[in-house]
Amino acid sequence: MRIHKLISLALINILLLGTFSFGQSVNAAAPAKSVYSAPAAEIDKIKDEGMNRSKVMDHIWYLTERIGPSLTNSPNMRRASEWTKKTFTDWGIQASLEPFGPWGRGWSLQGYTAAVIEPEYQPVLAYPSAWSPSTKGPITAEVVHIDAKDAKDLKKFEGKLSGKIVMMSGMRDLHEDFPRIYSRFNDEQLVKLIESGAVPRPPSGGLPDVNNLTPEQRRMFETMAKTIVINGLIGKERPAALIENSMRGSQGAVMVHSVQPMPAPNPEVAKTLAGLGGPWAKGAEPHLFPTLTMAGEDYNRLARQLANGVKLKMTVDIRATYHDENMLADNVIAEIPGSDPKLKDEVVMLGAHLDSWHASKGATDNAAGSGVVMEAMRILAATGLKPRRTIRAALWSGEEQGLHGSKAYVAKHFAELPRATKEIPKPQPIKAADYDKLSAYFNLDNGGGKIRGLYLMGNAEVKPIFDEWLKPFHDVGARTTTLLTRGSTDHVSYDNVGLPGFGFIQDPLNYDLDFGPRSHHTNLDNYDRIIPDDMKQAATIMAAFVYQTAMMDEKLPRKPLAKPITAPVAGLFDDEHDVHGCGITPFDSLPSSRRSWLADRRFKSIEELFLTAGE
Repeated sequence: MRIHKLISLALINILLLGTFSFGQSVNAAAPAKSVYSAPAAEIDKIKDEGMNRSKVMDHIWYLTERIGPSLTNSPNMRRASEWTKKTFTDWGIQASLEPFGPWGRGWSLQGYTAAVIEPEYQPVLAYPSAWSPSTKGPITAEVVHIDAKDAKDLKKFEGKLSGKIVMMSGMRDLHEDFPRIYSRFNDEQLVKLIESGAVPRPPSGGLPDVNNLTPEQRRMFETMAKTIVINGLIGKERPAALIENSMRGSQGAVMVHSVQPMPAPNPEVAKTLAGLGGPWAKGAEPHLFPTLTMAGEDYNRLARQLANGVKLKMTVDIRATYHDENMLADNVIAEIPGSDPKLKDEVVMLGAHLDSWHASKGATDNAAGSGVVMEAMRILAATGLKPRRTIRAALWSGEEQGLHGSKAYVAKHFAELPRATKEIPKPQPIKAADYDKLSAYFNLDNGGGKIRGLYLMGNAEVKPIFDEWLKPFHDVGARTTTLLTRGSTDHVSYDNVGLPGFGFIQDPLNYDLDFGPRSHHTNLDNYDRIIPDDMKQAATIMAAFVYQTAMMDEKLPRKPLAKPITAPVAGLFDDEHDVHGCGITPFDSLPSSRRSWLADRRFKSIEELFLTAGE
């Protein structure tokens, strides 16, 4: 997945310049047509059930405070899958677990302590990274900070990392500007969303040419190169433990992800690791080190002490378990059968990911979305409405590691997107049997805020339909549709193969703020971050949208599939979501077709790029 958290942040900024979908952004909505909307009495029935007899907070409470964080293939994730399946069944909704994979091993934490013990005791705010190996008992060691400013400077750390506790990240600027901790979209921001979607975006063509980098792009490459060299040094010298600075967050918010394999600077080892897929692969364990992610304030404090000559010792104890008993992961699938003999084989889908990171309870990411999907299905079952098409809910696994659950499901049932190559960097999808049976997929995964509208993913033809369907919800703040694309979650698996996949616009609240999130992937993502009225509103709107999609005479319109790009394009990524999953691999482990962007140009290795950076 990610070589280093800092790389992913820089790459996301670069890749936001492009659009990763098979359709093209459109400047204006299509000409007005007759738009279907359900009778007002049916929508009122959905609203009454959703707003006055809601159970959504019960679902979210059970997922967060009864089950807890649900890391993919962990025991908690198995419990969450079984509980949601049983709950659907108890409501009279058909439900099952659909396995995919083999995916990899689970991981759970049994115990953990960490503190500075010399020259005086200092508690630290830090969490073990997912899939971190155990320390095999408490370890006490000197702390070393790799604070090299360039490749030459890194040489001073050679021979000095073995057996040490190594701080491997840089410091972060945590300037005191009194960051917001809660926000909603105002009218001006919503208008900007609409206007931004009306502006054509340049097509993506992989990473930029290394011979023509902007200053920002060069800094990104420098960071990437430096990180690869550091990782190779760590893999060679084998420290006792690693500490990473929280990628984002402040004032107690720590963003925690997964440990990363650290290959020795050996091309064969690197190639082997590249084929394993991530730290959850059983064969990756020899290249994993006990790893903590530390709050920025504490990390910066220790780094400053070391820079000023203070000798630090820490004691770290991590007790974790890998779960190999079942390497398959499960998606939870539930459906309400269609009632129209002619349309019942067609499907409308709604979904959210059930897996979460482990430092807290995974409330806004994504028990909120899962609870809303469950509640939308409960609402439809409770109202007794009879959708013409089948309505199918999916609670995905493996989203946080790269959309694995939804990609596997889409490939099995609808279409598979072949791996890009240098010769065909954007191939056409290979359609499966049910490709023409899907009307649309609706996703909720942008925190715990209420719905304000939808991202249309460049599909102008659905705009008048969705605008009409939002009218009954204008009074609760949902009135915006924008042609903008929204990536990094499960509707992308549908959009990437030319199927209508949509994500809802949600108020950011404390999920995704300019200064840093308070709940997104952090230790603060607990039940207290959830606002009941927002969740009621979201579940009600989701139920209304999937119901009306199921009742139309025709399926929702699709964007035309773009022609495949067959001219060679330089790029580092296998697909769009590698940015979200941070699927960046060491240079030597990249297939030759994937490293031509670097090796065939100015630099013969990414290490050489780092050595020459700044020329």
